[in-house]
Amino acid sequence: HTTAILASKVKGTAVYNDAGERIGTVEDIVLDKLSNQIMFAALGFGGVVGIGEKYYPVPWAVLDYDEDKGGYIVPMSKDRLENAPSYSLKDLTKHDGSLGDIRAKSYSYYNVSPDWH
Repeated sequence: HTTAILASKVKGTAVYNDAGERIGTVEDIVLDKLSNQIMFAALGFGGVVGIGEKYYPVPWAVLDYDEDKGGYIVPMSKDRLENAPSYSLKDLTKHDGSLGDIRAKSYSYYNVSPDWH
């Protein structure tokens, strides 16, 4: 297990809640190309074949890779995740991800200290 991973390998990786239930996948990673930081991972769940699916911007620090599961664990209940701020995938990058302060709302919801300035 290494610390380096290609973004292309992360996309499509399963995501589980703290009860071990598969809740969705990492649909993409949103990067800040000026600061060289990961803004957040875009988790997808709740739709059928992309129709009606919501995308949840989750700070990268919240995801914990579990080798046994071959996926990421988000340490919270399904209900808490389903009530998190969600958006369309295109809105996550609109206006540099600042539409309605998406990044700030996400970090606040997951109780993660902002890592940008």
